[in-house]
Amino acid sequence: MSYRPLPQADADTGNYLPDGASGSSSDDHTPSYIDEQNRMFVEKRLLRKLDLRVGFLVLVYMMNYMDRGNVAAARLRGFEDDLNMTGNQFNTLISIFFVGYVLMQAPSNAFLDRMKRPSVYLSSCMIVCGAITLFTGAAQTYRTAFIFRFLLGFFEAAFFPGAIFLLSRWYKPNELGLCTVLLSCGNSINYAFSPLVASGIFAGLDGTLGLTGWRWLFFVEAASTIVFAVSAIWISPDFPSTPSIWLLPDEQTLAKRRMKEDAAAGNEDQGKPAEGFSGLSEALMDWRVWWLSATLSLMGASLSFVHYFPTLSATMGYNATISLLLCAPPWILATVTSFFVARHSDATGDRFWHIAGPLLVGIVGLMIAISTMNTAVRYLSLFFMTQASVSYIIFLTWALNTFSQSRSKSAAAIALVNSMATSGNIGGSYFWPSSWGPSYVNSYLICILTSVICIAMCWAFRMHLSRCNEAAEAEEQALGLSKGFRYIL
Repeated sequence: MSYRPLPQADADTGNYLPDGASGSSSDDHTPSYIDEQNRMFVEKRLLRKLDLRVGFLVLVYMMNYMDRGNVAAARLRGFEDDLNMTGNQFNTLISIFFVGYVLMQAPSNAFLDRMKRPSVYLSSCMIVCGAITLFTGAAQTYRTAFIFRFLLGFFEAAFFPGAIFLLSRWYKPNELGLCTVLLSCGNSINYAFSPLVASGIFAGLDGTLGLTGWRWLFFVEAASTIVFAVSAIWISPDFPSTPSIWLLPDEQTLAKRRMKEDAAAGNEDQGKPAEGFSGLSEALMDWRVWWLSATLSLMGASLSFVHYFPTLSATMGYNATISLLLCAPPWILATVTSFFVARHSDATGDRFWHIAGPLLVGIVGLMIAISTMNTAVRYLSLFFMTQASVSYIIFLTWALNTFSQSRSKSAAAIALVNSMATSGNIGGSYFWPSSWGPSYVNSYLICILTSVICIAMCWAFRMHLSRCNEAAEAEEQALGLSKGFRYIL
């Protein structure tokens, strides 16, 4: 099958040029003319290939989250006792991970924006994470585990915000919502199936070679992470400007041109190289970054129950294996829901209501959990609670859309916003002390409060963006300009 190359485009306007014409760009040497129908064919081919590679990133992200969350399952099989933990030391072990995570996210994305091969950088960080998880499984003291958890958060911080930023360089704003969900669903899938994996490892390997089941859990998951991370060096995409052997020449050209067209639609700084760390300084000076950061921090605190999900499942009175198995169905439902919500959000061009809706459903679940200790009803509440996690995914997409006018600023902004959300998890780790169980009424009330404040802050931000859009429209009408950039509400 032969493929017709794309036409050359003017670098400043993104407009197609006929045969023989020359534009200001020297990057694309594809002078043949192509009609819109052929462009659609090439674009579908490009996105199909890209979607497959995003699918592999989902697997890497699942490994990422397994390394992060395996302590919750290990807690049910003697993790605290073997390391002689007392008081709130387990909560501190959860919290210290996010301290390292917060410290590294923004510098990592600022560094990533200046790289040509982000696939090597992100994969290398994941290999280190696998090694740290392996060493954690061999820890003999709380202090050793504490140090390894901090280092795990420090290196793991590179992957998720880096992957989100990387995908924003390939997908257009109206495609990014579903794409973000495809990546983020690795989180929900992990919450669904990592308890199943843990229960299998506990049942099959506990006592093998004289090692307890929770140590084998760390060893097996660490080995899996390293295998997937090494493969990701060759499978993960780089930036569109980096030559890729998995793309045909016309697909590579179209990938770069799609970003140029996005810039021509209003994102004027998209293709300009960053000077120093100007993007980071611009993000730090923008009050909207801090507003969204504070909002997502509250959302992260409201979702703190996810780190104690096996513990909440265990409050229903079943043994460790059954408690782990019961964790899966609520997260499977949340994963399915996230696809529908994200697709509808992209189709309607709305973000706020697709954030507020899942949070409200989560509040219903929290209120049900407060009202009773009945086993069936309490388990039903877990299905409602997990729906709130969908809002986190849509919120990150909203942040990317808001700061999409500048590539370097977008990289810094998404890292800052996500790292502040992580800071919410630092405090949220202490919302669930054992002394408040098994009802955890106080914990649920705090999550409800933070959810309500988060929704109110999202509404205020939506009103601000709406006023900005109205001002831009009024200016265009007064000056007779064509429609330019609009914020997604």
